[in-house]
Amino acid sequence: MKLLTELINKDEHGWELVSEWIKDATNKVLILSKDEKNAELALYNTQVTTRSPLGAIIYETGGILIDNGWIRILGSGNKKTSRNISDWNLGKSITEFGQQAPYFLVADDVIGGFFAINGGKLGEDLGQMYYFAPDCLEWEALDMGYSDFIWWTLTGDLEQFYEGLRWNNWKEEIEQLENDKGIGFFPFLWTEYNDVNDLSRKHIPINEIWNLQFDFKKQL
Repeated sequence: MKLLTELINKDEHGWELVSEWIKDATNKVLILSKDEKNAELALYNTQVTTRSPLGAIIYETGGILIDNGWIRILGSGNKKTSRNISDWNLGKSITEFGQQAPYFLVADDVIGGFFAINGGKLGEDLGQMYYFAPDCLEWEALDMGYSDFIWWTLTGDLEQFYEGLRWNNWKEEIEQLENDKGIGFFPFLWTEYNDVNDLSRKHIPINEIWNLQFDFKKQL
């Protein structure tokens, strides 16, 4: 494990680059404030340098909410979102800090989709982004790295990406949604239905959504 002083790069800080991207954002962005001790611990446990956009977001933010909070980019956590990126991966992609992760979870959305960096388990394209789609329970290659993924969340056509998965008045509903929760649908998104507006919705912890979906994936 590298020391914290080795991970904090003051001369070439990735946050300067991320800040420039945020200025050009066309999607709504909310940067969650950080807690200094949480930020240091999350960066140390993740073992990435602040020279990278990933390390910079972990160290400089509690997380970033995109498009009224539809996508939650994980940082070091704060009062609005208790999850930090290192603890969130523990027990899902890794069993102890410092371990090489087969995939590393970096973001998720309100409908139970999860974004991860491929560490080797998801395909041969090491370091590329994947999306665990809640409507098919499969990992899908996004053909982009983490930096491009951040840029896409800021400027990409999210309406097109989530076509058919957004219900009427979704913005008003998720504004009231806690950032550690997601939307549970019934019938489930991976079943057959005609219109997402016909499904019942319930706010449940995002961790429960993760466990439920992967349990069903194993069964199927």
